[in-house]
Amino acid sequence: MQTRRRHGRGCPGGYTVGPFSPLPLRMSPTRVLTGITTSGTPHLGNYVGAIRPAVAASRAPGVESFYFLADYHALIKVQEPARVQRSTLEIAATWLACGLDPDKVWFYRQSDIPEIPELTWLLTCVAGKGLLNRAHAYKAAVDKNREAGEDDDAGISAGLFMYPVLMAADILLFGAHKVPVGRDQIQHIEMARDFGQRFNHLYGEHFVLPEAAIEEHVATLPGLDGRKMSKSYDNVIPLFAPRETLRKLIYSIVTDSRAPGEPKDAGSSNVFQLYQAFASAEETEAMRGAFAAGIAWGEAKQALFERIDAEVAPLREKYEALIAEPAKIEAILRAGAQRLRERYAAPRLRALREAVGLRDLALAGQRGGAHKPQGKAAAPVFKQYRERDGRFYFKLVAGERALLQSVGHESARTAGELIAALKRDGGAALHRAEDGAVRLGEAVVGRLLEDATLDELAEALARLVAEDA
Repeated sequence: MQTRRRHGRGCPGGYTVGPFSPLPLRMSPTRVLTGITTSGTPHLGNYVGAIRPAVAASRAPGVESFYFLADYHALIKVQEPARVQRSTLEIAATWLACGLDPDKVWFYRQSDIPEIPELTWLLTCVAGKGLLNRAHAYKAAVDKNREAGEDDDAGISAGLFMYPVLMAADILLFGAHKVPVGRDQIQHIEMARDFGQRFNHLYGEHFVLPEAAIEEHVATLPGLDGRKMSKSYDNVIPLFAPRETLRKLIYSIVTDSRAPGEPKDAGSSNVFQLYQAFASAEETEAMRGAFAAGIAWGEAKQALFERIDAEVAPLREKYEALIAEPAKIEAILRAGAQRLRERYAAPRLRALREAVGLRDLALAGQRGGAHKPQGKAAAPVFKQYRERDGRFYFKLVAGERALLQSVGHESARTAGELIAALKRDGGAALHRAEDGAVRLGEAVVGRLLEDATLDELAEALARLVAEDA
């Protein structure tokens, strides 16, 4: 799930906050989660497109950041134990060397949180197989088999098929509000929402439904051959290559045959694009002018080398010191996981086990246990879910009584926006049309249930807003 602050793609002490509640809370600060798949060695493209912006974002006020090494995800495509171990070490050392502060963010290894696979199973029991059948990675693998004349599922592991459920557990366990992803990963966030909604519909409001924070302008770098820098193309420049190796790689970048003195097109030049990713605006404009004036390729590559090395050299020194002390990195990851389990994961799983019926038999008959306060009516709550028609719905429930049933919506976002409007505008803005539908202005909200009245609905909304405040 290499999330490039993208909190993963393809799928990582902070603020003082209390343990999770089995009821939805308005939480602050905003929780943002990023996963980094441990299946390779970081290169310059990873640094510019993911690591550098993510570390900068981790320092933003009002944000609680989660970064995890997605080593369970790595096992789906890597069956070389030494490679997984080495990649985990290199990636952890890279992020720490680049400025990620484990005292100010949650930094942990996925496999150190046993609550994640346990939650994966709970979500598996509510996840629709039909939805998983439509996951992009699985469909692509099936299509490839069909093109080759193979059985649809030839060579496809259950891990690949269930990947979206594990990713959902990564996100839902910690109540992440936002998951920065590229457009190719939006489906996974929508699936996480779907699984969370289904669980909430069956067992009560336990999960915050995450939003995809779309990265429209993620920087991508050209590799040595001009194509996108990628391990699959074998055209990468390792982020912390030794200085002389870095120089040789930069000098091997493919260019055209224009001689010194001939004007060169900066816009189509791999050398210029790489330079721009590391240079200031003033330096970039100066280099653009040099290209127009016919700078020699060797001179341009030397300037590129010096500019990259100026930024990377101090980080390389920190990286080399960290990589030489793997026990130190191990201690940082284990400490992060232990704090996170105590703060969030263990309390959350206890509540979820209780919700699904995995309970202490000695307490049989004590329905609801400590989760239902005595002498106080249950707070009204919106329950969101998705029906078999593929549309998204919600109900407003007060205790055991359902007051409002919504109409269906094309997307979870639309349903959520209407809920937000109901909370904001309150019951005074509602009216009942001649056809019996409840409307908010011109928008049809739904219908009243169980002989509920608009006054009861307004009172419930007011109480819900007060509870959230």
